[in-house]
Amino acid sequence: MRAMYQALYRKYRPRRFEDVAGQEHITETLRRQMTLGRLSHAYLFVGTRGTGKTTCAKILARAVNCLSPENGEPCNKCAACTGIENGSILDVLELDAASNNGVDNVRALREEAVYSPAAVRMRVYIIDEVHMLSTAAFNALLKILEEPPEHLMFILATTELHKVPATILSRCQRFSFKRLSPSAISARLQNVAESEGLSLEADAASKLASLGDGSMRDALSLLDQCASDAKIDLQRVMDTVGLAGQKELVELAEAAAGRDTAEALGILGRLYDDGRDMSALLSELASVMRDVLVYKLSNDSPLLSGAFSGAELSGLSSKLKPERLFTFLDVIREALVALSRGGGVKLTAEMCLIRMCDERLSDDSPSLVSRIARLEEMRNFAQVDPTIGSETGSCQPEEVELDSSNQAAGEAGTGDDGAAKPDTGGFWSDILEILKEAPMIHAVLSNDARIQAELQNGTLLIRAGDDFTVSQIESKMFSDPLKEAACKILGREVVIKAETGVGTPVEDTREKLNNLSSFGIVNIE
Repeated sequence: MRAMYQALYRKYRPRRFEDVAGQEHITETLRRQMTLGRLSHAYLFVGTRGTGKTTCAKILARAVNCLSPENGEPCNKCAACTGIENGSILDVLELDAASNNGVDNVRALREEAVYSPAAVRMRVYIIDEVHMLSTAAFNALLKILEEPPEHLMFILATTELHKVPATILSRCQRFSFKRLSPSAISARLQNVAESEGLSLEADAASKLASLGDGSMRDALSLLDQCASDAKIDLQRVMDTVGLAGQKELVELAEAAAGRDTAEALGILGRLYDDGRDMSALLSELASVMRDVLVYKLSNDSPLLSGAFSGAELSGLSSKLKPERLFTFLDVIREALVALSRGGGVKLTAEMCLIRMCDERLSDDSPSLVSRIARLEEMRNFAQVDPTIGSETGSCQPEEVELDSSNQAAGEAGTGDDGAAKPDTGGFWSDILEILKEAPMIHAVLSNDARIQAELQNGTLLIRAGDDFTVSQIESKMFSDPLKEAACKILGREVVIKAETGVGTPVEDTREKLNNLSSFGIVNIE
């Protein structure tokens, strides 16, 4: 019968303390305790997934029972070591607290623990995910942890230290396992690939190490997934895991930075059609924005991931303010949470990009801070040079010749008494020219008999003949395009204000609705 394939993370699980990567501060201490005979009766191993907690627990269980230990290491050859490793010696027992978390399970363990081991020197209980025990189970475990028999050792492991009671913590020696560095993971991957006869390129190993996020087990599982071909390069990793290439990722970030919604959605659509994972894509995009934020603080910071070149980070940094970067990260975080709960994957990613391109579509605190910062920057620029627009150039003044009666700056004229007088030509006609791209808005605002406009201290005051038109002008559908057009003509942002005060007080509402129905806004039966 053909033997079942063994996963790489199981096949290459370290069997000695010296083989454990990146946790020297723990393995050296345990070896020294073994050599000096100063072992504790209870250990608590704390750390994130895949950092070596269970591996070190198994090595320690073999070392304390080894018939011929070598400098605190198990020999892995004697009957005790081989019996513990293959599971034939029942005095060393590994329990999963997630599925054995009741008080009855712990009571049964406590009753069994008082008996001397049958085949080895020490009875060892390895309890994984110990934080999953119930309160009653912790209380049942407490007494035997406080006064254990000489032949008994407990090794507890957890990823959530805050859930372990202080009474348990005080009775254990605690060891904190660090996240493994990308360099340590990459070196280990190269050794495993060489042993398996695989050709693993350096950039591919670095990418797998980065995706492992400090977990050796996750990185080895990804290597196992990519090992369908003897040669593993970066493109193979990208295709297998479903990641976007660096070029596409930077292009997507640049489109969001430039507020180019159409381009951003186009790139997203192509990546989606290529089968890229949307959750992984947004996570990578968050990594880009995080690196840009760090780069703005210090362009040679050791906190940079190293996945992106200085030129790429510099280009994005020049287009993005810290406020927008915080908005990006917050929007992406919300999208990732939404994806984890299920729902439309592509729709969620598209909504995320649209909100990144236009922070006006969000009313959360980071978006409001970003919008305020943009307005402050534009105001400061306008004080130095009124022809300077926003950071993306969307508010640059166009090359238009204004009526001299409007003082060539877009301000309304004044009468003999110094009072502002309405402007029905000049800057207003130039604004209406731009609004021809929005026919429905242009049709409403271009009626000279019912619309008058003038500038008053940075406010574009529009007087209309009835309340219906005023409410239309004040709506977001009208005010946003109107602000954009005014910004292009005047070279600065203005406040839009509408009031009733022109034309016949009561207009033919039927006629107005008929005009709007031609643009599909209302339906007249």
